[in-house]
Amino acid sequence: MEMDTLLWTLLGTVTLLLSIILLHSKRTNFSLSSSSSSSKCSGKLPLGTLGWPLLGETLEFICCAYSDRPESFMDKRRKMYGKVFKSHIFGTPTIVSTDAEVSRVVLHDTNTFVPFYPKSVTELMGKSSILLINGSLQRRVHGLIGAFIKSPLLKAQITRDMVKYVQESMDKWREDQPTYIQDETKNIAFQVLVKALISLDPGEELEHLKEQFHEFISGLMSLPVKVPGSQLYRSLEAKKKMVKMLQKIIQSKRNFGMPTIPRDVIDAFLQDTSGQLTNDLIADNMIDMMIPGEESVPVLMTLAIKYLSDCPAALRQLTEENMKLKKLKVLSGEPLSWNDFLSLLPFTQSVITETLRMGNIITGVMRKPTKDIEIKGHLIPKGWCFLAYFRSVHLDENHYDCPYQFYPWRWQEKDTSNHNFTPFGGGQRLCPGLDLARLEASIFLHCFVTQFRWEAEEDTIVHFPTVRMKRRMPIWVERTEEKC
Repeated sequence: MEMDTLLWTLLGTVTLLLSIILLHSKRTNFSLSSSSSSSKCSGKLPLGTLGWPLLGETLEFICCAYSDRPESFMDKRRKMYGKVFKSHIFGTPTIVSTDAEVSRVVLHDTNTFVPFYPKSVTELMGKSSILLINGSLQRRVHGLIGAFIKSPLLKAQITRDMVKYVQESMDKWREDQPTYIQDETKNIAFQVLVKALISLDPGEELEHLKEQFHEFISGLMSLPVKVPGSQLYRSLEAKKKMVKMLQKIIQSKRNFGMPTIPRDVIDAFLQDTSGQLTNDLIADNMIDMMIPGEESVPVLMTLAIKYLSDCPAALRQLTEENMKLKKLKVLSGEPLSWNDFLSLLPFTQSVITETLRMGNIITGVMRKPTKDIEIKGHLIPKGWCFLAYFRSVHLDENHYDCPYQFYPWRWQEKDTSNHNFTPFGGGQRLCPGLDLARLEASIFLHCFVTQFRWEAEEDTIVHFPTVRMKRRMPIWVERTEEKC
């Protein structure tokens, strides 16, 4: 049965790749050597191979990506060609970097390197997406989000909402049936994020938004075919419905006046006086920023439970630390705060950091140079894709002892700000919500370990096309304490 499933998966993948390549053949029909031959740079094109005609090395890349060691594709070539090498994946010639220093230079050089995504992604996101815009507008949008997330009002609100939504979810858990952690965390994270973005509380309107959002996000990895009935077409239709709903909210806020202190991200955007942030741009970016609530944050929380289930020593220390905080708060009568989670739970933060390192929720990012450029003697030709592959760096034994072992104690002495640890990307496009992601994971773990014991069923991590648990992480819980 497993072999049949794998066979059909590979067959579907081949079909998908051939379709993409044929659809984009005109766009990528340029000489692979033209940039290097006419380049004024003194660097050399990295070693490597472009693989088979049309397909390149994509099939081997995907076969490795579906395995339990997806980095094996990169590691094999790194041994043959070095930390930076050339390849041809997903229909385009690519420079792959497993060198943290080279990747850092690229991610910080926003003048030369622009975002690069598959056509289905750019079609769905739109030209005004924070993922695609560049220059001063990108910095303005990024800055507004970052400033709002750091505001004391939002910190208090998100902490309050997160504890509330987590507790409401956990109140429904039963001991006579399995609880699927991946589903629970997705529901919680989406509610928290939507409340912070547009002040929408749980209810019928939120459920409708969630339904449309799930249809929208299904198109991110689809064929770039926009005809009625196709996934991309359905996803675009779903986005239109979300945009319409969000524009009503935005216009209502404009009509009735703005609060002095922003209550959500839309308020923060509407207070901008540059005139660049139109209703369409704001609506598009609200949708884009919902993606972490469906993907990265829930996966972080789920993987933390997975790793803790397999490491009793870490679970024991984490539980002791959180029980100590819980008792402290009971005695003081004060509510839990943002600083409590990020400052008074150092081992919990080490567990989250180690989960990010091992889980590699964001395996890498893609950029495209606007001109030939040389970095550390490597020529990166104009128009080629540049893939900064974080996973190989995070699992490199030269950077981390026993890299495949979940060992959160390593972070009690190790600095998380070094360029060998980039779970949220880097440069000006560094995720502005990284502290928010840590907070959500901290609150979830706190409420979980201070209220429950559990037994996890056997489950495995799937790494492609996105990181997730194969069986949605089923566990059997036993309630041990009062509410958090």
